Amino acid sequence: MVFSYKTRNEEIQKVQDEELDLLVIGGGITGAGVAVQAAASGMKTALVEMQDFAEGTSSRSTKLVHGGIRYLKTFDVEVVNDTVKERANVQHIAPHIPKPDPMLLPIYDEAGATFNMFSAKVAMDLYDRLAGVTGKFANYTLNKSEVLERQPQLEKEGLQGGGVYLDFRNNDSRLVIENIKKAHEDGARVLNKVKVVKITHDQQGMVNGADVQDVISGRNFHINAKVVINTSGPWTDEVRDLDKKDDLSDQMRPTKGVHLVVDKEKLNVPQPTYFDTGENDGRMIFVVPREDKTYFGTTDTDYHGDLKHPKVTQEDVDYLLRIVNRRYPDAKIGLDDIEASWAGLRPLITANGGSDYNGGGGSEKLSDESFNKVVNTTKEYLEDSAKRDDVEKAIQEAGSAQDSGEVDPSQISRGSSLEEASDGLVTLSGGKITDYRLMAEGALKKINKKLDNQFDLIDSKEYPVSGGDIDPDNVDEEIKKLAKQAQDKGLNEKDALYLANLYGSNLPTVLTYDEPIKGLSQRDSFSLNYALNEELVLTPVDYFLRRTNFILFIRDELDALEQPVLDKMAEFYQWSDEEKANYQKELAEVVAESDLKELKEDEYRE
Repeated sequence: MVFSYKTRNEEIQKVQDEELDLLVIGGGITGAGVAVQAAASGMKTALVEMQDFAEGTSSRSTKLVHGGIRYLKTFDVEVVNDTVKERANVQHIAPHIPKPDPMLLPIYDEAGATFNMFSAKVAMDLYDRLAGVTGKFANYTLNKSEVLERQPQLEKEGLQGGGVYLDFRNNDSRLVIENIKKAHEDGARVLNKVKVVKITHDQQGMVNGADVQDVISGRNFHINAKVVINTSGPWTDEVRDLDKKDDLSDQMRPTKGVHLVVDKEKLNVPQPTYFDTGENDGRMIFVVPREDKTYFGTTDTDYHGDLKHPKVTQEDVDYLLRIVNRRYPDAKIGLDDIEASWAGLRPLITANGGSDYNGGGGSEKLSDESFNKVVNTTKEYLEDSAKRDDVEKAIQEAGSAQDSGEVDPSQISRGSSLEEASDGLVTLSGGKITDYRLMAEGALKKINKKLDNQFDLIDSKEYPVSGGDIDPDNVDEEIKKLAKQAQDKGLNEKDALYLANLYGSNLPTVLTYDEPIKGLSQRDSFSLNYALNEELVLTPVDYFLRRTNFILFIRDELDALEQPVLDKMAEFYQWSDEEKANYQKELAEVVAESDLKELKEDEYRE
């Protein structure tokens, strides 16, 4: 189904001529999840996003669909229970995107360690029980020698052993665009680079839509809707400020997370790895293989700057390099080894303290006595010699004994919030990418109630996103079958599998766009043609950073692709020389920032 600049212009006109049931403000994963469920349920729906889809938080995550084992360090059993169930739902509806990728958890004997070998095993067993994980993906432990055999570069001093448990890798921006495409397929008016400038009201003072601006043309217009929902992530408070009748207080406390990318030859890990920083700061760090690269992060610091443009600072780099070089002492990674980077904001809610994002415990860590009591009770529960009530009681007692000091940035809960102002503006905020479908489901129930329950809501646990029409229980075989179709078109096995994994069940449609593009391989010609015609790509950055991952994980090929892609887009959109030059400049700036060019030049000058 065509989803391009042409359809965008048509929908801008159409959206002005009709009254919608629902207007969604924000095109990250939360808004995309709401839009797809609303459109599939028959609601007249529009979504507007002031940037590109997923340009903010939803393309800047750690790129995992977590099961949340980190929450078991403070025994947030309910959080883990909800998260692992929801992870399974996401994998069911988008089976070509989240992929199982077992995580290694090295255990060190050091101050502030999150787990010891005993508590790690108890936590993993509880995690598997909650997630229903059995068979080849069930957790297991490794002794020190086995850990080092698997990852010989790891720090040996203090290493006790490790555990391995199931987690899932993710392509965050692809998950967003596949939801967006499905919403569009089901009739939603979906517009990127359209900014809300004012929330409007009827004569009774109730929200009835929004005044918006097409960022590309500068043209203003009005969208009329019975219900408006704010799903703008870190911008939640800013959007609510556009509603002069919103009577709810500000609620967001964004934190910044940074990730760095190096070549796998510099840091070669066979599987995702998750460990304490070794700095007794309550935080944990991921090291994850991707394509032929390895990336690591994340930081977790309060953020007060430009929400559109969080940057990687020298302080961020120093922190991550210090930790990774401590854990992999032979790697000796320096600033010049960093090939790409990204900084993102987490839409954390100020009021929800007590649980952490990246494993940070800080001031609210359990005491050793409380922790051991919870561990032992949980072990008894796993052995069926204690009841769930006993575990809950131990957790409650431990929680009441915790220090109630100031909550630090890495402790704020990733919990979500669904609120309605007195003028009817609905706000869905917070949460994490794993929970997006569940958050949207809750919002749709509220929205449907406001619309007098006139719609039969879909069962979103059984509604695949675009590209997701493959058997979720047999993904590898399904992907191989799809890849065979690409091989029949002349692609080699590696390129065919790349496209099959990127596009899932949409690959046969991708392969219809077989017009060669000068300067591009057959693989990249298919990909760019499809992105222009069916993924509403408007700029080279949209394509290289969010529809594909060239800037982050295929940086080696990027320089050779920039000019052919720019030339094709200029032809497709009939850009003037000035427009083409501006888009080329924008791409160069984004790539330079990802490359940390400014920091590297500063180091050279010093």
